[in-house]
Amino acid sequence: MKELVEVIAKALVDNPDEVVVTETVKEKAIVLELKVAPSDTGKVIGKQGRIAKSIRAVVKAAATKEDKKVIVDIM
Repeated sequence: MKELVEVIAKALVDNPDEVVVTETVKEKAIVLELKVAPSDTGKVIGKQGRIAKSIRAVVKAAATKEDKKVIVDIM
């Protein structure tokens, strides 16, 4: 899942070198924290959060296929 979020984020931003995805395993879910350059934050979130919702939907679909629960947090 981490690699999936990383590939999507790097395709969206101007500074792909500053994309960092941290994976944390909690009780019932995997938490992925996405950090990008401050200038790229808007590109990852999108108007009214549409791109962020889309990223979460794609990751959720991939996680469901593997019977896992994944939460994507954008920092």
